[in-house]
Amino acid sequence: MAVEVLTTADGRAKAALSRRHAATWQAARTEGRMPPVGRATPPARPARPARPELLDPRDVPRRRPGNQQGRIAMLHAVAHIELNAVDLHWDIVARFADTPMPPGFYDDWVKSADEESKHFNLICDCLEEMGSHYGALPAHAGMWRAAEDTADDLMGRLAVVPMMLEARGLDVTPGMIDIFARAGETRAVEAMEVIYAEEVHHVSYGSKWFHFLCGRHDLDPKDVFHDLVRRYFHGALKPPFNEEKRAEAGLPPDFYWPLAERPTTQD
Repeated sequence: MAVEVLTTADGRAKAALSRRHAATWQAARTEGRMPPVGRATPPARPARPARPELLDPRDVPRRRPGNQQGRIAMLHAVAHIELNAVDLHWDIVARFADTPMPPGFYDDWVKSADEESKHFNLICDCLEEMGSHYGALPAHAGMWRAAEDTADDLMGRLAVVPMMLEARGLDVTPGMIDIFARAGETRAVEAMEVIYAEEVHHVSYGSKWFHFLCGRHDLDPKDVFHDLVRRYFHGALKPPFNEEKRAEAGLPPDFYWPLAERPTTQD
């Protein structure tokens, strides 16, 4: 099921298939059954539609939210992030199936993939209401780099994707909600509020299973997290941080503040 999603190119079709497979899994679990976790080889990169054009991050036009075109560009970027998140959550199921994990590990990532699929659809609906669509603008080509860098390291994947990249979403989403609220974009506000509430769970799943693996191997979670982020994370981590939501998701300040770029001060 995971590999079938990963090898589906069209965004809406990928999201629909993802939701269908998640419903199949969740129905079995509700009935008290644990579907067998098989083995399948995920692609190095997931299938993607012909559009959007993928550009180096430096070449993606800057988004200025003061007008509708800028807000469309912002939503387009969010849709691109959500589509990549669908694939990231199915990829962790398929790529690391050789690592023995409790049933709850699969429950969490299937649920996350289902929610990311819903988020993609919500944002696509907003774009279409505003006269655009996913694929109408260029997008960030580097979104899959974290998956490629951690393709052989489950703890690295958990550290970088949910505990770093998705945690960053908790920091920036309130400001985005405020932008759309000031513009009177009610549907976008409602979609972003759903995303904001559910992303906390995805970060918490990353933290939970990261700590689980550290316990299994008798490792100090904070030290291992810092080592893995310094090895695999290729971006700047800058405050301000949404410390309340990060804590709710199981990320205490001593995990991320030591990794942050401190703002420079001037005399």
